[in-house]
Amino acid sequence: MQILRRIPQMVLGFALCYTGVGHLTTSRMTFQAQVPTVFKDYADFFVLVSGVVEILLGVGLISLWRYRVQIGWLVGFFFVAVFWGNISQYVEGVDAFGLNSDRARFIRLLFQPLLVIWALGSTGAWSAWRGKSK
Repeated sequence: MQILRRIPQMVLGFALCYTGVGHLTTSRMTFQAQVPTVFKDYADFFVLVSGVVEILLGVGLISLWRYRVQIGWLVGFFFVAVFWGNISQYVEGVDAFGLNSDRARFIRLLFQPLLVIWALGSTGAWSAWRGKSK
C-alpha cells in the first residue's frame, strides 16, 4: 500500500526530470522565452540552472523518500520562484510552448498553484506543517 502513496510524488519527480532535461537540450530556446525581460541578458544561464535544479529535485522526489517532506517544500518553493517567468510570459505576450494567445497564457497561470499543491500534498509536507502548527 505504501507504493500507492508514492505514485503521485514519483510522477512529479519524473515530470521534473523530464522538464529539466528539456531545459538543457531540446526546449532550451523555448524556455528562454519565459525568462522575464529584466533577466534577458542571462536567459540561457537561468534556463540551464533551473534545468539542473529541476533534475535534482526530481531525482530527490523519486529516490529520497526519507526526506520527502523537506524536498516537497523545496519543490513548492521552486514552483513559486519560477512562477515569475509564467507571469512574464503572460504580461509580455510571448508565444512559447503552444501558448499563443493571452487566454492560453492566462490559463497556464492557473496551473502553477496546482503544482505547488501537488508538491506539498504528495510529499506530506503540508500535512507535516499542519501537524506542527496545532
